[in-house]
Amino acid sequence: MAAHIKENLPIDRSSAAVKTDATASPRSHWIGGVAFTFLLALLGFGLSNIPGFDRVGPLACAILIAVAYRQLWGYPEAIRPGIQFSAKRLLRLAIILYGLKLNIDVVLHQGLGLLVYDAGAIAFAILLTVLLAKWLKADPSLSLMLGIGTGVCGAAAIAAVSPILQAKEEDTAISVGIIALVGTVFSILYTVLRPYLPLFPVEYGMWSGISLHEIAHVALAAAPAGQDGLAIGLLAKLGRVLLLVPLCFLLMYRRKRTGNVQDGAKIEFPWFLLGFLAMSVLGSYVLGPHISVSERFQNGVSQVTTFVLTMAMVGLGLNVNLRALCTKAARPLIAMSITSVLLSVLSYWLL
Repeated sequence: MAAHIKENLPIDRSSAAVKTDATASPRSHWIGGVAFTFLLALLGFGLSNIPGFDRVGPLACAILIAVAYRQLWGYPEAIRPGIQFSAKRLLRLAIILYGLKLNIDVVLHQGLGLLVYDAGAIAFAILLTVLLAKWLKADPSLSLMLGIGTGVCGAAAIAAVSPILQAKEEDTAISVGIIALVGTVFSILYTVLRPYLPLFPVEYGMWSGISLHEIAHVALAAAPAGQDGLAIGLLAKLGRVLLLVPLCFLLMYRRKRTGNVQDGAKIEFPWFLLGFLAMSVLGSYVLGPHISVSERFQNGVSQVTTFVLTMAMVGLGLNVNLRALCTKAARPLIAMSITSVLLSVLSYWLL
């Protein structure tokens, strides 16, 4: 009997080793995927420091690198679990940390009047983009995300609404890339036109904050107008960021009412938005009164947030197929560009 047990011992060890390898393999694939997105995010940051690319920013640079990798070498299937983790989980973490950039107290006490303009800009951008997309027979999901990105706060808004809209990762990555590109072009045009416009610095800052796509784009365009112009521009932009939260819940309500859910899947509650609000409250009322601590802490968190979001963009960018992009994104790009021009013109005349 003992001999029989001894004879079976090697078999037990072998099966245990097989089990160990089976459990270790997925873990190594996960680590490899996260490390891969980390590496490409680093390359994106490095590329964004090169003159010319510094206007685009690390998010768009990282997406460009990821898309180029996909076209040249294909999707790295072996490390897909880690890449998907970056594209989904890290994306939500970045949105939560992004809340620290929103000072609710400042918006509510100094920017209530701007919120009316902000709400109008958001409604105008979304509705017009969707209408133009229908007229142009453009992809509806891609066009809606571009309209939201144009009206609210660029890549962060697209990242926040994509789970609610159940958008494809490829569409999300394409939308972020287009928003970064068009927003950069517009912000540069603003700086070129500023000396020729009959606007005071504060008015120019308001115009930038109400009509431009990203916070970084507003900062780039409004900085030449001085501290007052930059401050009011960022304040107007933060109002649009604040309105992202009710917009997300409105989209959830609309999708549930219309039953427009793919394959019968349920719409998950966007818990990350509660984290976004919690971080906003933390930055506004807990860290805010302590200026010295707040500046050091928020600068550090801002850099971490940007890098985490860049890793997520790498994960999304690896899903982009350029062959499909050429035919799928052209019309949504036209719709979004027309909307951006009209939003700039309309907000300019309303000031």
